[in-house]
Amino acid sequence: MTADRELPTLFQYGEEWTSRWLSASAHLDEEFARATAVELTEDRIKALGPSLGVDLVAVARHTRLAVRRTNLRDGLLAVLFAAGAGCLALMVHGVQAGRPEVLGRSLLGLVGAFAASWGLVLVAEHRARVLALKVIAQGGPPPEELAPPLDPGLEERLREQERANVAPYHEDAERTNPFVGSGERFQEQVWHPIDISTPADAPDGGGKLSIIPFDVLDLHAFVEREMGNIAGLEGLRAAHRLYVRGPMTLHAGKDLLPDRLRPPRAVIPEDMVQAGLARPGLGMRTYLCLERVGDSGRVIVCMHLRARLQHPSLTWEVAGYVVPPLRDTFMRVRTLRLDPFGHWWTLFTSTTGAFLPLLCKVPARLLRRLRDNFLRRWDLWYARWVIGKRHVEYDYGATGSIRAEAAVELEHIEFSDSTDALDFLQRLERGVLTATGQFLEAHHVDTRSFEQAQQAITHNNYNFHGSINGPGIYGDRGTLHLPGGGAPPGRLLGG
Repeated sequence: MTADRELPTLFQYGEEWTSRWLSASAHLDEEFARATAVELTEDRIKALGPSLGVDLVAVARHTRLAVRRTNLRDGLLAVLFAAGAGCLALMVHGVQAGRPEVLGRSLLGLVGAFAASWGLVLVAEHRARVLALKVIAQGGPPPEELAPPLDPGLEERLREQERANVAPYHEDAERTNPFVGSGERFQEQVWHPIDISTPADAPDGGGKLSIIPFDVLDLHAFVEREMGNIAGLEGLRAAHRLYVRGPMTLHAGKDLLPDRLRPPRAVIPEDMVQAGLARPGLGMRTYLCLERVGDSGRVIVCMHLRARLQHPSLTWEVAGYVVPPLRDTFMRVRTLRLDPFGHWWTLFTSTTGAFLPLLCKVPARLLRRLRDNFLRRWDLWYARWVIGKRHVEYDYGATGSIRAEAAVELEHIEFSDSTDALDFLQRLERGVLTATGQFLEAHHVDTRSFEQAQQAITHNNYNFHGSINGPGIYGDRGTLHLPGGGAPPGRLLGG
């Protein structure tokens, strides 16, 4: 046991690793900051997808702060652009009128506009880099403390989203990934049926025990409760979540959609969640969601379980997904120079190369933002008008999540993250089987059928083939194929 050993502490982040990098990226990537601010803070009608392992309040605060800073920068640049354009017009007038004093003053004003623009861009970029470095500083305060708070109602909605027990998903996702926000498909199976009609033998050899009646709710509750106590599953997050196909959101009732012109709620009464398990509706099913987070939150393995209990047999519907680490574009902060000379030198050179395009293109940039804002508001108004006036069915479902969309593609996942994902998947699979066996034994069910099914279920082998350098592809029977293993590209189904 390493608990009794005195060992040095290696460099590591906590589970807020992802939130820190996303918050830092908001200050360095304007496109990401604006898109994320729209997703998290603006008025909407569609549901938000679950962003596993992400502090949405922290990310929203930093994206809003970054957007406000760039808006202020561009507003001042627009003023300087207008001043420079005026000086340029005066220069032309001075040349044509033969008035050298006008030419001299206008030239001085044009140079001043350029210098002020350069200084403005320098200050804005310096502020962005300083904040980004503060956010990722090891041992620093939580990222949400480094940005001003948002509207209390908005922050409460985002915190509610983090504990969501319902997830409306877009209808198109039904064919690809209805578990929006869970990453890429890793495994999909329906396990072998288990006979639950035969009672177990009495311990004293005196005949058969009486089977204790149970239903699917009892089984799910037992597995949810016991999974965390099974060896090797420390830190497991287990909770039930109702997945609703987007157009069916309206038919789920007021608890999910109290206002047809507003987005669905993220937290609903627990009896609705249980109803989706015991009596699933059209496009409404409840799953037990098991989430295992890797070191520093880099990789997350999600297993979605649903028991199919139809006497005399029991089967498990199992869907395994993995959320890979963030793309390298979100790691740009690692390339920033920390020494004073390097910081100011790179800041000087980048500002010199960027300020003129930023200044000259600011009118087009502002017009494009006005157009995009108008189109978003128009689309939102039109959707609400259609819902309110025509009373048609509307797809409220989410299409993805910030965390999943920021992740690298699964075939580009790194070696250590691949092994973590495979290890988590095996432990979750065996944990579910162990809990199922314990449940059947506790209810006096003969487990011989279960043991036979278990042998078939655990027949999958997870082996490495070929070189360990480069991307991995998951192939048949859960085998991880790395380059040289001959796996068909793009095949991600295990089992």
